[in-house]
Amino acid sequence: MKFLRKFEIDIIRLKEGSHEFPFDVGNEFLQHFEGNDIASNGRLKATVTLNKRAALIEALFDIKGTVELICDRSLEQFDHLLEIHQRVLYKYGPEEQEINEEIYVITQDTASINVAQLIYEFIVLAIPAKKIHPDYMDEEDDEVDAEGKLVYVSEADEEDEEREEESENPLWEELKKLKGNN
Repeated sequence: MKFLRKFEIDIIRLKEGSHEFPFDVGNEFLQHFEGNDIASNGRLKATVTLNKRAALIEALFDIKGTVELICDRSLEQFDHLLEIHQRVLYKYGPEEQEINEEIYVITQDTASINVAQLIYEFIVLAIPAKKIHPDYMDEEDDEVDAEGKLVYVSEADEEDEEREEESENPLWEELKKLKGNN
């Protein structure tokens, strides 16, 4: 875990104002997290900008670069471009706690914050659930267009649909009355 200490930011000595911290995120970083099956290689640059104020610290995360993914369809490796912009607030309070994924409470005597876990989570969340190689993206678009279209319709389905339309539309009742008069 010594490697992850590189991602600690000493906040107790920071003066109020804006401060920028650049971090290189590569293979060594990605391998430090258990269950990392998202990417085998990564070449990213993370910039954390801290805006320190009296009552809180606003952290802006800008992460840019590529991760190597494996296509779900062809099993080919490809580089996927990531551009991530996230914001996290650190508010001062009586005890440390996480209010939600965007707001953390820290104490006044918190010496430093480690941003490694947040950077990793932002990368994981930015990777698409369906990983498709760029060469196959056009085919994927065709499949998406075809999704949801009915392939087979039976006569019973058509009759059910007609009955639904008739029961929903009051004009059908009037037409039935006219039909009965003939």
